[in-house]
Amino acid sequence: MSYNRLQTMRDNINAIRLVLRLDVEHRNAENALEREILRKYAGFGGLKCILQDANELADAANWSKSDIELFAPTVELRRLIHDYSKDDREFAAYMDSLKASVLTAFYTPAPVIDALATSLRERGVKIKKFLEPSAGQGAFIDSFLKNENYPGAETLVFEKDLLTGKILSALHPSISTEIKGFERIDPEFESYFDVAASNIPFGDFAVADPRYATSKEIAYRQSTKAIHNYFFLKALDSVHEGGIVAFITSQGVMNAASPFVRMELMRRSDLVGAVRLPNNTFSDNAGTDTGSDLYILIEKCARDSN
Repeated sequence: MSYNRLQTMRDNINAIRLVLRLDVEHRNAENALEREILRKYAGFGGLKCILQDANELADAANWSKSDIELFAPTVELRRLIHDYSKDDREFAAYMDSLKASVLTAFYTPAPVIDALATSLRERGVKIKKFLEPSAGQGAFIDSFLKNENYPGAETLVFEKDLLTGKILSALHPSISTEIKGFERIDPEFESYFDVAASNIPFGDFAVADPRYATSKEIAYRQSTKAIHNYFFLKALDSVHEGGIVAFITSQGVMNAASPFVRMELMRRSDLVGAVRLPNNTFSDNAGTDTGSDLYILIEKCARDSN
């Protein structure tokens, strides 16, 4: 089944409409139908149309022929969010947050995550404390915490986008959800988790972490300039010795010209496995053929104090 932008847009709008209504009603998803609507939310990684002006019919003249079918749904999305916002400031915050997610919100197909979670379980990995630093609507949580894998694990998840975070919370009310960036994790969680697993954001996006930015170690300073590098080092700081970091990310992590972050990863951890995923892994789910890799690392030594 090929990626259908119009259907994905419709699914996203339905999920956002529902979660905003749930928010007004001060409740979570309470039945199978509501949970199914929310689970169909796939983010806006393949829907850059939301970056364009779509306030009135005249704006359509500036849209390309390839995107024009998405103009009306984009207008609907903006009006929906505006109608549920308490004021223009909140509306702007929602829209800015969604737009910021466009370059990084590419959701992982469930079979890929299921295979990872099952593989770790079958190899004897125990998870009592689980971290998901870029959770989306919770696909990794669904796979890792299902009955045959790791039910009941203490779980902390992060999702920076405001509306996606609401969907995540409504679907998983029993876990600790932080609707903010991973860089804002409490220091008390350093060396705390058994496993950190996620499809992490990728790109030359700077991360505001003063501790890393002023580190005496060049790898940590450089990691704040590229969010994917930052997530690897921050996750290693968050798992205990012997803990596992299992991340899906762009092939650019290992293909990058600068060696410093890779050298620090080798110093801090043992590579358990590296898999280059097929370029079409995300085609149906997110409409992208960007190459991705899966890396599984085991923390072998704590970070040097600064």
